[in-house]
Amino acid sequence: MGEGKILVVGGGISGVTAAVEAAEMEYDVILIEKEPFLGGRVNQLRYYFPKLCPPTCGLEINYRRIKENPRINFYTMATIKDIQGAPGNYKVTVEIAPRYVNENCTCCGECEKVCEGEREDTFNFGLGKTKAIYLPHEHAFPARYVLDKSALADGDLERIKEACKYNAIDPDMQPQTITLEVGAIIWATGWKPYDAKKLDNLKYGQPGFENVITNMQMERLAAPNGPTGGKIVRPSDQQVPQSIAFVQCAGSRDENHLPYCSYICCLASLKHSIYFAEQNPEGKVYFFYIDIRTPGRYEKFLNRAKEEANIEFIKGKVADIQQAENGDLIVVAEDTLSGKKIQKQVNMVVLATGMQPSLAGEEVPQILEMDENGFVIPSEAKGMYACGCARLPLDVMSSNETATAAALKAIQTLVRG
Repeated sequence: MGEGKILVVGGGISGVTAAVEAAEMEYDVILIEKEPFLGGRVNQLRYYFPKLCPPTCGLEINYRRIKENPRINFYTMATIKDIQGAPGNYKVTVEIAPRYVNENCTCCGECEKVCEGEREDTFNFGLGKTKAIYLPHEHAFPARYVLDKSALADGDLERIKEACKYNAIDPDMQPQTITLEVGAIIWATGWKPYDAKKLDNLKYGQPGFENVITNMQMERLAAPNGPTGGKIVRPSDQQVPQSIAFVQCAGSRDENHLPYCSYICCLASLKHSIYFAEQNPEGKVYFFYIDIRTPGRYEKFLNRAKEEANIEFIKGKVADIQQAENGDLIVVAEDTLSGKKIQKQVNMVVLATGMQPSLAGEEVPQILEMDENGFVIPSEAKGMYACGCARLPLDVMSSNETATAAALKAIQTLVRG
């Protein structure tokens, strides 16, 4: 058996899968994640394909595998600063940001109760706020609070420290820099939603268009642990919508934004139509699309959505969204099948924003190869591999398959070394 360790960069579901697969084949693995918790985007979904499982379905068993396997070490709030060396002998410099909460934390929540300062709830995509000291989400692993010192109100720090019975608050924590010696690297850095504010005609984030939201915000609205407890309501007035327009390819398949198909967006919007129908069986859905793409086994899901939700499919790219009365919106498009310009007045609009690789536009080590869109290019010669949405847009099942493949490739690099 070859010696050395495997570094997995990114602790979403594909990174976690790659880590546990390699460790269970008796190789040492170091897993690093930039967020304060593992699990990535899957944590933010109500259900994920192919079986429409809740996030805990796949993640909790993997967390247990991590806890039970001494071959896995992981670091959260960690980012790579430099990579030197060659396959079999890489030296990787990693910076770990301070959490300001140590391992004594029991998640009792007493600190949160006395905290007055607030920050934007990034886990819920800005649909609410959290306290300055917060648990990222109820299933966070590791289960430990995080302190955002920049959001503290006057006197918060003293109140928080006094409320904590376990001496877990450590405001003097400093960033740490560590050097890891590894033989192969798996990039599992995942994806981020394309910035919908760049789509001027769709009005996201503009005054008066609060009821234009993204597909991931819709996912959080429908999630039981989301900002509304799973109730789909309009952000402007918290009213239950009677009609929703789903706008496909919001940024995808567009040479001015993301030139590629993001693979899962059509399916996600069909899933959201079912979410809406479950809560409002009489609600009306307008589904604006260029092409509906439901690859492979997912063709059956399209038929299910047609049966369960009241959907009117409109083949046409949305040109504009306009304000109407009482927070309503008018969606303007050309119906390419009839050749006519159409307008639909709705209570809410959901944009199917595309999947952009997380590394796009970010500073990365020079040794890492990426294509023009920011996806990682695997290099067997360098002992670097990619899986999940770091490599290309994928669903969860396919991400896990590529994670297993990357683990096997990384092991081959160690064996050859």
